Amino acid sequence: MKLDGVSSRTIWLDSDGWSVGIIDQTVLPHTLVRLTLKTVEDAAHAIKSMQVRGAPLIGVTAAYGVALAMRADASDAGLDRAVRFLGEQRPTAVNLRWALEDLRATLAPLAVDARAAAAYDRAGKLAEDDVETCRQIGVNGLRLIADIAGKKGGRPVNVLTHCNAGWLACVDWGTATSPIYQAHDAGINVHVWVDETRPRNQGAALTAFELLQHGVPHSLIADNAGGHFMQRGDVDLVIVGTDRVTANGDVANKIGTYLKALAAKDTGVPFYVALPYSTIDWRTDRGADIPIEERSEDEVLRVQGKLANGDVGSVLIAADGTPARNPAFDMTPARLVTGFITERGICPASREGLKSLYPEKTSAAA
Repeated sequence: MKLDGVSSRTIWLDSDGWSVGIIDQTVLPHTLVRLTLKTVEDAAHAIKSMQVRGAPLIGVTAAYGVALAMRADASDAGLDRAVRFLGEQRPTAVNLRWALEDLRATLAPLAVDARAAAAYDRAGKLAEDDVETCRQIGVNGLRLIADIAGKKGGRPVNVLTHCNAGWLACVDWGTATSPIYQAHDAGINVHVWVDETRPRNQGAALTAFELLQHGVPHSLIADNAGGHFMQRGDVDLVIVGTDRVTANGDVANKIGTYLKALAAKDTGVPFYVALPYSTIDWRTDRGADIPIEERSEDEVLRVQGKLANGDVGSVLIAADGTPARNPAFDMTPARLVTGFITERGICPASREGLKSLYPEKTSAAA
């Protein structure tokens, strides 16, 4: 996708051929900073601090983190340590575990002196696979938007999003945004309602930023306004991403997703979840079994933004001493989801629906 008119990705190998470049997403949209990861500790910090975030990008960053670790210590103990260390950084997004297990399986049978090169090769392939997977999610989701556009006779198709499931959450294209970008590029009149997504405001800071960069019409709204616009008939379709989908079709996504799904159900608005195959957790049967990350209360008590003097900083929005709770995700039961948009097609949000697209999988095996 575009940054200042230039095609860009969220992660890349630097010119030295081994260090890893990323966009620091904690300072967007006011400042564009590119960082260099040189150690497994750098990669772990980027994941934990949310310099990189979004389930697909977390997985690819972890893969490159293993590659960086193999440059320092490619022994069996070094591989085990890197996989364990990176896996501890964030508990909810299943792509992290998926990527680390993939790297372990790829590297463990190899000679120690072959592991670093193989790790870089595999991480690069996972990145390219993510780009094509997200592009194909867009191809499949485009027909939903095109169908609504045909019925509206040229009037804007209004899509509501939550959090950031855009190209900044992946390597390119995004999941929930891929159908939107492809609709826009195909000349369909599409408009996006962008949830601000408290407490970290990823909708405001990231989704609105990337839609603006690509020229997609959009409006930023407060999280609690989504139901209002649905009641008024101003939302044609909700598309969100996900950090994990369980074998029965339950969806773990950014906190507030559940409330959007309830509002969509009540108002008859289709509610779709866009996801790649790597986000399906075939080992976990239902959403209640997913660990929900709880982050620092400071994310609730403070808001980051551009200050009057032009600096980027944070301000306290509650009285000193106010306690807060900060669950990062919530669980949307499958019964509230109209369907899944995947790289293989669209299916009902159910065990049977998932198996119809992935017949080779079972709930007991990844």
